[in-house]
Amino acid sequence: MGLTAKQLKSSLDALAGIEPRIAGALAAAGYPEPRKRPRGYPTLLRTIVGQQVSVKAADAVWNRLGEALGDLGEPARMAVASDETMRGAGLSRQKQGYARSLAGLIDSGELDLDSLPDDDEEAIAALTAVKGIGRWSAEIYLLFAEGRPDIWPAGDLAVQIAVGRLFDLDERPSEKIVREKAEGWRPHRGAAAILAWHSYNMKVI
Repeated sequence: MGLTAKQLKSSLDALAGIEPRIAGALAAAGYPEPRKRPRGYPTLLRTIVGQQVSVKAADAVWNRLGEALGDLGEPARMAVASDETMRGAGLSRQKQGYARSLAGLIDSGELDLDSLPDDDEEAIAALTAVKGIGRWSAEIYLLFAEGRPDIWPAGDLAVQIAVGRLFDLDERPSEKIVREKAEGWRPHRGAAAILAWHSYNMKVI
């Protein structure tokens, strides 16, 4: 369930010793709170529900789904839910397909979230094989739900903006540049991402 406060502090202290810019951002913003989510199917389903909508809208859809289906931790309930039920909860036709695909893979045992590969890239590949789960969603899951310390979601808009500010870049850097900038931060890039979101929200870098 995500990086602990102790792990975050240890990694950020290590990063501050490697990268003076991070030391400055940490001094200005302070240590971020851990970002944790439970490991398993509901968390991955929640990422599908939340794609391309605000947090408030995603929460509303999630609550309506819970009211309609009951225990959202049971993938079989999603697999047999009608189009009308899911549409009534606020899921688009596309997301209905994604949700059913995920539920089917979990229910059949084809995807076992308790035994993803130890290698981060292999774990990302296993998750992105699910219809509707892209690299960003896979990375967020591995960072927040599994606490993998070196996950670096370089395609995240807020991370890109924060890194651009950190390095005083004139424009928001591309995913490629953000990955290159963070190469020297291994194996602590997960903590760097959490600091980036924290700093971005505070607008201090």
